[in-house]
Amino acid sequence: MRVVVTRPALEAEAWRHALEVAGFDTVALPLLAVGPLHDAGRDALRAAWATLAGYKVVMFVSAAAVQHFFAEAPVGHGWPEGTRAWAPGPGTSAVAARHGVPAGAIDTPATDAPQLDSESLWAAAGHRVEPGDDVLIVRGARQDHDDPSQTGHGRAWMAERLTLAGARVTQLAAYRRGAPRWSPSQTEAAAALARVSTTWIFSNSEAIAHLIGLLAMDNPDLLQGTAVATHPRIADTARAAGFARVELAAAGFEGLAHTLRRLQGESGR
Repeated sequence: MRVVVTRPALEAEAWRHALEVAGFDTVALPLLAVGPLHDAGRDALRAAWATLAGYKVVMFVSAAAVQHFFAEAPVGHGWPEGTRAWAPGPGTSAVAARHGVPAGAIDTPATDAPQLDSESLWAAAGHRVEPGDDVLIVRGARQDHDDPSQTGHGRAWMAERLTLAGARVTQLAAYRRGAPRWSPSQTEAAAALARVSTTWIFSNSEAIAHLIGLLAMDNPDLLQGTAVATHPRIADTARAAGFARVELAAAGFEGLAHTLRRLQGESGR
């Protein structure tokens, strides 16, 4: 059973290595290209740093959001005391800590949360928000069009929930994301993965759309593989795309590894 990690390049290699250590035949195939904003967007990030201390909460939607936000931090500008950093999962919180956010200032879902998402994050930290608080949501922007209300269902849900709680919400794009651009040799290597025996790990619904757009037309066996989703919304997207088998992994790396071990055992029978 070949396992394909589809996360952005900055994260895919770490996932691939961890899964190989856990005993899986794994390859990284990033299906979400992430890059810096153009000048105007980077100016907005620098302006946000100048007013960062005024925010009660800064929610980072992903590790990429942390990395690109801190890339524009003024020299010597540390994390302001009294500002909370919200992260939807341990990967994002770890990157925030590496960039100097004190561990005691980071809120993330409980270790026993059923999913690592905005809903679980709100359950763990929503009590910190009071009417009149200013909250900044740092997210990505799609390359083709950017509609904050549609950019990530979880992010839109969180923005709505914060507004209902009386917070003043600002959304700020920190990076661009879109479909990868493959060379002919990369396309050929990706097409070789379109087999019944392949298990695809999806942690983003857009990655599924990109895969279908890049490979499905010329590779009819693609959808005969197994899709393992890290969230119910992503699983629904995989089913709608036509994957023959869709599995929902429990939260966290161990939940994912458990699902893969079960699939590996089935494939070996």
